[in-house]
Amino acid sequence: MPEVSANAEPIPITIPRRLDPEDAQLALQKLQVLFKREEVVEALADKAEDDERANLLDGALQRQLENEIREVIQGLHPADIAFILESLPVEPRQLVWRLVGPDQAADVLLEVDDWARESLIESMDRQDLVAATGTMDADEIADLVPDLPPDVVAEVQKGLTEEERAQLIAAMGYPEGSVGAIMDFDMVRVREDVSLEVVLRYLRRLHELPDHTDQIFVVDRQDRLQGVLPLTTLLVSEPDSDVSEVMNTDYLTLGPLDEDTEAASGFERYDLVSAPVIDDQGRLIGRVTIDEVVDVIQEDSQEQALSRAGLQEEDIFAPVISALRNRAPWLLVNLCTASTASFIASRFEDTVSHIVILAFLMSIVAGIGGNSGNQTMTMIIRALAVGRVTGSNIWQLIKRELSVTFMVGACGSIVTGAFAWVISGSAAIAAVMMAAMIGNMLIGAALGVLIPLLRDRFGKDPAVGSSVLLTFATDSLGFFIFLGLATVFLL
Repeated sequence: MPEVSANAEPIPITIPRRLDPEDAQLALQKLQVLFKREEVVEALADKAEDDERANLLDGALQRQLENEIREVIQGLHPADIAFILESLPVEPRQLVWRLVGPDQAADVLLEVDDWARESLIESMDRQDLVAATGTMDADEIADLVPDLPPDVVAEVQKGLTEEERAQLIAAMGYPEGSVGAIMDFDMVRVREDVSLEVVLRYLRRLHELPDHTDQIFVVDRQDRLQGVLPLTTLLVSEPDSDVSEVMNTDYLTLGPLDEDTEAASGFERYDLVSAPVIDDQGRLIGRVTIDEVVDVIQEDSQEQALSRAGLQEEDIFAPVISALRNRAPWLLVNLCTASTASFIASRFEDTVSHIVILAFLMSIVAGIGGNSGNQTMTMIIRALAVGRVTGSNIWQLIKRELSVTFMVGACGSIVTGAFAWVISGSAAIAAVMMAAMIGNMLIGAALGVLIPLLRDRFGKDPAVGSSVLLTFATDSLGFFIFLGLATVFLL
């Protein structure tokens, strides 16, 4: 047995780093503390009487700050760095971005949201942009092309092979929101007339498998897709078997012009990790992977949440004028709708002046109608997103929602009527309250179905501003129904 020297240095052991979303949160908190401390120190330096000494102090503090920032972000995953950049105001964001290593810059650009990416690219010089994008695949470069200067795109194209250049041009030609815009060109394909042993030898010669490779695509000599060979099948089957004997011919295919939300629905329904993309002639041109699908689902969810309030995604640290352009239009629409509802209520001034308690009760009618409509609208928008609404079931949906709303309204109106009777002491007011509540809830349910369906029918996003339109209708008609019934039956 060989002797070991007592003075021998211990062999370093590399401990794998476990990814944890909380790491990004902790790093962000540390950076915020650093920037807060920097603001205090700069304020003190500005008060220094000796300008030369203050400048030296500023330089030393700046270098110290940069070193501390590097220590914080060192070793973080590109997605965590992207989260930090999106969570910082513009100036600190630019400082942190300058300190991101060149080996991570490309991955971070792909991870950040579009609104943040634009500001990061604007702060980079041409040489750094070319260096960062030069390491990307064609499909990744295509994602950044809308934000890149034309001369940078031209320079990057020079460094691509003919095949990569053709892939980039093809990817750039597909519209945003299509499968072609998110598909990946990096995949493994084999012929159906070879043995599994040949396939295994071929895979071992590869440097590495493309990310999210769960199946190999089987093509003929014209690149037409014939089937898929799952890796699990490849590993457990006899090596002397032919690919054609064990491949699957029952698989999901996508077209490059299909909507990415349709691809997401397919992945969700069939629990897929990847799916082939074929052209009109059945030739394999790319694949869609689960990581892109998850991004599509998340972006679609965020857009729906913002669209219902009439908003677009914005930098939360952007200048006030930018936020104003984003938020003002639908707020102005909301102001007009609220004014219309108030105008309708003012037409019943005599009724309210005779029965003052109506002024306190009519807001309940409007609010309940709006809430009921929003519940229905949320269900319909979700059903539209996953393709469950068709021309043949629209009226069935409307009748179902009206039935459900009527039953809920009937039960709720008993509680509301009892409340109105307690505070007013009038059974007639309670009856009017119950009737108005059921009527406005039915209106809210009907509009909750019709508004998103009509917007979808005319090619508009069903979620954009839908809540504003629904609130306008339920407020205006709620006041009209309640006060109109009160005028007829109580005066």
